[in-house]
Amino acid sequence: MAASFNASRFLSWWNQTRSISPSGAGVMRVSQRHSLWSPHVERFLLVDEGEEIVDEVAKHPITMIWPLTKVFFGVVLVFSSIVVGSFWLFFILAGLVLIGWGFYEYHDTDMDRFVVTNMRVFRVHGVFDRSVATIPLARILDISVKQNPLGMLFHYGTLTFESAAADQGLHKITYVSHPNDRDLTIQSVIQRAGLRAVAQKNDPNEEEGT
Repeated sequence: MAASFNASRFLSWWNQTRSISPSGAGVMRVSQRHSLWSPHVERFLLVDEGEEIVDEVAKHPITMIWPLTKVFFGVVLVFSSIVVGSFWLFFILAGLVLIGWGFYEYHDTDMDRFVVTNMRVFRVHGVFDRSVATIPLARILDISVKQNPLGMLFHYGTLTFESAAADQGLHKITYVSHPNDRDLTIQSVIQRAGLRAVAQKNDPNEEEGT
């Protein structure tokens, strides 16, 4: 029984060391190891600080049209090699390159996620090189929503953040599904947390005489 108990504790410790690493006074931050097949945004949460996901947003499906179009024409080129005579190898290679390119762009787009938590908003993107950009809720001054006619028809748009931070790591999020609903969600989280007044107080542009 003792051996089994010790083994369980070791496995628990091993799983923790693979998922998080210490960073600062009692704050546990996620490590940079990631999967090539899923963004796993929950791994970027400050769990020890009580951070929870409110909304996770993938790119609008319209962004998948161009990658899938490349895959389609790549398949066409491969099958066309049957009837092109001596150029069959060129058509096969060109088709395979186009198919691979299309699938990569599809997957790269699918890995691009915008996340709203009870503490911040952040964007995770990238397949081989993962990037994370963050704005704390307390620094968000305003959010604007922009939709062109096509966006209004298919319910997508761009969210633009105005932040109290001098250097904004997260400014525009494009191809957001139902952007007005997402705007309301973020505004609601900010108001519930009582952070709007704090953000305006910390904005250097709001100081008198500026």
